[in-house]
Amino acid sequence: MQIELSSVGRRFNREWIFRHVTHTFAEGSRTLLTGGNGSGKSTLLQVVAGNLLPSEGKVHRHGVDDAQAYRQLSMAAPYLELMEEFTLAESISFQAKFKPWRGQLSNAQVLELSGLTHAAHKAIRHYSSGMKQRARLLLAIMADTPLLLLDEPCANLDRAAMQWYAGLVSAHIENRTVIVCSNQQPEEHFFCTSQLSIEQFKP
Repeated sequence: MQIELSSVGRRFNREWIFRHVTHTFAEGSRTLLTGGNGSGKSTLLQVVAGNLLPSEGKVHRHGVDDAQAYRQLSMAAPYLELMEEFTLAESISFQAKFKPWRGQLSNAQVLELSGLTHAAHKAIRHYSSGMKQRARLLLAIMADTPLLLLDEPCANLDRAAMQWYAGLVSAHIENRTVIVCSNQQPEEHFFCTSQLSIEQFKP
């Protein structure tokens, strides 16, 4: 999926977070979005996803009806809520009703890839923060979507979980446009081949 931002800006109340963002994320590109804490990286990612509307400018997702955009993208971020009354097995089954899995994998095969089969039938509200982040990453990366958005994907992950993430994302970024927000570990964005700094769009 190609995403074109034309003079995009976003403000909260009277404060502009960023302005005049003009950039094209080419189909199949892998872009690292950088900036300091509070600079607006996550806000821009939410605008790209359609979770937030721009205060000015336009976002064009080529070949995608805005009303159906959610079916064409998947996103993982530490602040995104999971359905905590569900188990992981139930979450996988529920998401499969809206988005198919990459490689036409079955729900059972996706669960196996999680590395969390020992906790597959435990309510997610009883998961640790690292296990929850692992569940978010699994659901986002394994969804068969042309756009993958990752915001600080290694947040709350230990070293073993970071290695799991590296293996999973490496195997499933082919033929996808990927945008990663990060200003920390290179483990989060080692596969990115271009970079965009939000700082250049600060008012």
